[in-house]
Amino acid sequence: MSMKKADVIIIGSGVAALQLCKHLCTDKNVILFTKTSFGDGNSALAQGGIAAAMGDKDHPYFHFVDTVIAGRSLNDHASTLRMTQEAPAIIEELARRGCNFDRSEDNVFALGKEGAHHQNRIVHGGGDQTGKVLINHLKATVPDNIQVFEYHFVFQLLLNENNSCQGVRSKDRQGIIHECYAPDTILATGGCGQVYSFTSNACSVTGDGMALAYQAGATLTDMEFIQFHPTLLYINGQPKGLISEAVRGAGAILIDGRKQPIMDDIHPLKDLAPRHIVSQTIFQKRQASHDVYLDIRMIDDFQDKFPGITNLCVSNGINVAEGLIPVVPGCHFSMGGVETDTLGRTTIQGLYAIGEVACTGVHGANRLASNSLLEGLVYGKRLAQHLNEKEPVLLEEEENKSVQLPAFPFPLPSRKRMQELMMANVGIIRHKDSLLQQLEWLESYHVEQWHTFDMSMLTTEQMTTVFMAQTAWLITKSAFEREESRGGHHRSDFPEEQMTWQNRQIIQQRTFEMGRFHEPVNT
Repeated sequence: MSMKKADVIIIGSGVAALQLCKHLCTDKNVILFTKTSFGDGNSALAQGGIAAAMGDKDHPYFHFVDTVIAGRSLNDHASTLRMTQEAPAIIEELARRGCNFDRSEDNVFALGKEGAHHQNRIVHGGGDQTGKVLINHLKATVPDNIQVFEYHFVFQLLLNENNSCQGVRSKDRQGIIHECYAPDTILATGGCGQVYSFTSNACSVTGDGMALAYQAGATLTDMEFIQFHPTLLYINGQPKGLISEAVRGAGAILIDGRKQPIMDDIHPLKDLAPRHIVSQTIFQKRQASHDVYLDIRMIDDFQDKFPGITNLCVSNGINVAEGLIPVVPGCHFSMGGVETDTLGRTTIQGLYAIGEVACTGVHGANRLASNSLLEGLVYGKRLAQHLNEKEPVLLEEEENKSVQLPAFPFPLPSRKRMQELMMANVGIIRHKDSLLQQLEWLESYHVEQWHTFDMSMLTTEQMTTVFMAQTAWLITKSAFEREESRGGHHRSDFPEEQMTWQNRQIIQQRTFEMGRFHEPVNT
């Protein structure tokens, strides 16, 4: 076993982690662990862009209002407004430092439009390759004080006798266990899309950070709110990649196999309605045996405007010149996660969470399009400023207690079967009976007890399955308890929003009983 010390430990290398690295003081000794290659993950796959009120007629308050409407008023209003207020300066700073965003002929930001936005406010790069442009820029600016350890799977948060986080344990590709100690540990592990069989997420996005935090005793909240993106390319019964909402923002519409528009009578914004509404409409059409297509025939120069999507379609045998792209909804984003304050602090001292793994309250019950990269940028920079200003903490070696746990005793579920069941039972439309069935299936493997056993002897593939199953269980428990429909959580047995649930959040913490609630802070 190897042992290291640092001032700051970062787990993950997406937009939130890299923004944090960029803004940390260069005199800090920082160790970054990533379970695959540096910069791999969802951030680099993001197509649409970054939402920010940059237009002459736009304002951060308008951006805030659109965000809260999409979030079905479950947002923390103060945190949401602060994020939209900070957005324009974040974009200007990135552009000033060389991030190559798309511009119009008069050299102003080319602003796109996406679902539930009432203004053109989506800043993008490379047409439909904003994530790639942004990650490449941030990777190029990572300072020399950041030590990057690739292919290190972090499987445990180390706690001292006061239950403060003191570091992590990881396993490398050779199976060697490493311990790293630091006074500040940051989860930036992303979401949990691979828990579902249909997803836009990278293969590495398996809910690790959420499960790590749960095992350590941190509070998680809003886990029932899962956003299903309406338009994944659908070929031979399988999703093949994301078709950005920016395509509908450019004028494309959703039609059924009879070439009839499907959104005209559903919502005033039609094809640019909030994502949960569009996804539910497509799902219901498909349940009625109707194929659904994205009609792009009205978009001039589609291949020039959306080169990445064009390549995706061509590589899967779709001729974009014919103008019809078959689509299906799939898991895209988790609004819930590890509960944090406005600085990213969790309920465990010394442990922080930023990006999709965190629940900051800015997304409510349904994330507004292109607010995800924005959240990572805002909270990554804000946490860096906090860590730069806080008093240094020295770790006392004798406080780091290694607890000997019994060997892992239980068989693990089939990952493929779990993904299929999550899609069927805890997917776009849910019901008490299917949720209970899913809970019973997961608990037949004793997932609620897994935190009491030693994971170090498992392979990283087995560890991944453990984290996926625990995250799936947390999502399912929360979905079972919320007896209403709101945003990304739709119950066919409780199809309406309920006022009694508007200001209630479901807490998940391994030392708490299921069903504890608290009120979000709204102003």
